[in-house]
Amino acid sequence: MMSSPVLTTNNDPRRADKIQRYKAAPIGSGSAGDDPLPDYMNVLSMLLSMCGLMIKLKWSAWLALYCSAVSFTNCRINDDTKQILSSFMLSISAVVMSYLQNPQPMTLPFTN
Repeated sequence: MMSSPVLTTNNDPRRADKIQRYKAAPIGSGSAGDDPLPDYMNVLSMLLSMCGLMIKLKWSAWLALYCSAVSFTNCRINDDTKQILSSFMLSISAVVMSYLQNPQPMTLPFTN
């Protein structure tokens, strides 16, 4: 039978003078986890979806949908969900409206 080793204070490798208590950073303090990517993708999605709606560029509408999906998946809990969801719905409507106005398959600008 194996017996479990008993730690004594003499053999304890931990140093009591090096112990630091964990202190959580306050919310909104601008910590290293602050990622601006969702905000940039949200703005880019709105710009591309407006180009898709106004200029009727299908590739712009599809890029807007991609950017809004990236923004939606990378958002934090405390972000403004109304703005992110409105960007997502705007990009979906840009794709739908561009295909309702012209149901032909999409052609990329550099393939002409």
